[in-house]
This record gives sequence, C-alpha cells and structure tokens, in this order.
Amino acid sequence: MKVIVLVKANADTEAGVMPSEAELAAMGAFNEQLVNAGIMLAGEGLHPSAKGVRVRFDGPSGRSVTDGPFAETRELVAGFWLWQVRSMAEAVEWLKRAPFNAEGADPVEVEIRPIFEDADFGEAFTPELRAQEQRLRDRIGQNN
Repeated sequence: MKVIVLVKANADTEAGVMPSEAELAAMGAFNEQLVNAGIMLAGEGLHPSAKGVRVRFDGPSGRSVTDGPFAETRELVAGFWLWQVRSMAEAVEWLKRAPFNAEGADPVEVEIRPIFEDADFGEAFTPELRAQEQRLRDRIGQNN
C-alpha cells in the first residue's frame, strides 16, 4: 500500500526557519534508512504558506485565488513523504523512528493517509479509464 506522510506546519516552518545542520543530518540519515528499506518513494519539504496560493472552486466557472499566508498553521503542511509499505502499522512503526523534536522544540504533528488504489474505485473505474491512467503514469515516469 502507498501512504502519504504529511508533516504539519508550525510557527517555525511558517516563519521560514530552516532546520539546523544537526536536524538536517538526522533527517538525512532517517531518509537513507527509508530508501535502503525500499519504503521511500519521494519526500520533500515545502516553503511556508506565505509563498503559496489557494484556489477555490465554486460551481462550474467560479474560481478565486487567495494568496498566502494562511491563518490556521496547524492545518498546513510543511513537507511530505510518499512511502510504499505493507500496512498502516508498518508506516506508523517507521514514523516513530523519525528524528522529530529531538531538541525538545515545539511538538511536531504528522499525519499518515493511505493513497487510493485502482481497486478502491470499483466498477466506476472502467477498463478504458484504467488504461488511460496507466498511460499517464507511464508518461509521468518518463518525465522523472
């Protein structure tokens, strides 16, 4: 199963405070463990919401854009991983090893969510739609 691991933002990440060399080294070592175990498919940090925008869709033609920053820091994402694991329990066990809050700073909250698989969509995901999806995945793979 694939899961996305969402690292929630906090006051420091929203202020653009960069991790220390020690924090970067610890996270690099953890990421290396994930890669060596065949777990990590991708992972990146995100700039603060002040550098982002939100697009709201309201009806068939209503589109509005709001520039960041966004008020509710606890609902924002500061970074993510994409992992391939056997189960949610395995994902939780890996996440417990992450070197967050090693220096006793503000608490860090991380959310793990499963990613939909083809079978999850049932009969609505017709053979034609499955073929289209596979063609797109193949093209994405060529772009990386």
